[in-house]
Amino acid sequence: MGNDSAKLSEEGLQEFMQEIDRMHHRDDQHVTEPHLVTHSEDAYWLTGGTDNPSHLGLLRHVPMKTVEFVLQVIPAETSTDLQRHVHESVHYVADGGGWSEIGDQVVTWSKGDFVFTPPWIWHRHYANSEDVHMIIIENSRLLNSLDAGRRESRGKVSFAEEFGVQDT
Repeated sequence: MGNDSAKLSEEGLQEFMQEIDRMHHRDDQHVTEPHLVTHSEDAYWLTGGTDNPSHLGLLRHVPMKTVEFVLQVIPAETSTDLQRHVHESVHYVADGGGWSEIGDQVVTWSKGDFVFTPPWIWHRHYANSEDVHMIIIENSRLLNSLDAGRRESRGKVSFAEEFGVQDT
């Protein structure tokens, strides 16, 4: 890590800690955040430029400093890319069903389930015969504010194809 990265991370951490300190001393109940409600139709849907073939809707106006919320639609009988990232994430399955490769594990899920992907573990999510709608909750904002975010994609290959191991 170069000096510039260390400085950015240190500045980001200092700003984050100052914000936490302000919250500890907050007696005034006047709310200044402009977006207490973010409507799903206000999501910014990514139309390209990512390695992920699923549809991702960014909820840019959620006023949280450490947690990111993303809407995801995986069309029927398709999948996301094989990816990993340093942040933790939980996918809440709002509708549909499918399965995921998370490292050397294969797990199935359906509507109402929560799917956890640990940091820096290769994973890929698959939809069964109907579209899957998920809400992704991740701590990427915190890591990005510290200049510590990182994400990689291997494209549309399975864990077994990429790493030559049997799915379990």
